[in-house]
Amino acid sequence: MTTTVLQVVAFALVSAVLLVVVRQNRPELAVPLGLAAGALIFIFVAARLAEVIAVIGRVAEAGGTGISYLGVVLRVIGVAYVAEFGAQVCRDAGEGALAAKVELAGKLAVVLLAAPVVVAVLDLVLGMLG
Repeated sequence: MTTTVLQVVAFALVSAVLLVVVRQNRPELAVPLGLAAGALIFIFVAARLAEVIAVIGRVAEAGGTGISYLGVVLRVIGVAYVAEFGAQVCRDAGEGALAAKVELAGKLAVVLLAAPVVVAVLDLVLGMLG
């Protein structure tokens, strides 16, 4: 996994230097190239997602939490990462206000996805107290 991080950082640094040069000479190409570099990093990291899901699955099985909660956790993580990626793309394009709206939408989606788990935990606590 360390190699993956080093590869991503190396690619990002090379892309950043390239983007600085392109921005000086052909500024109209800087945003599309930045988006392409970001998409390539996202695709590269997403390819490793299966490993992460397998680890989380093993932890859920060992803890006896149940597979339904695992699905909610994975969806919440996915929404959070996609929203953050979208917000960063908006910031890269100079649209900070739009980025803030993307982050807000992501936060609301996380709350909606997590609501059933929160309700289940509250029911469990109330059941213990009552």
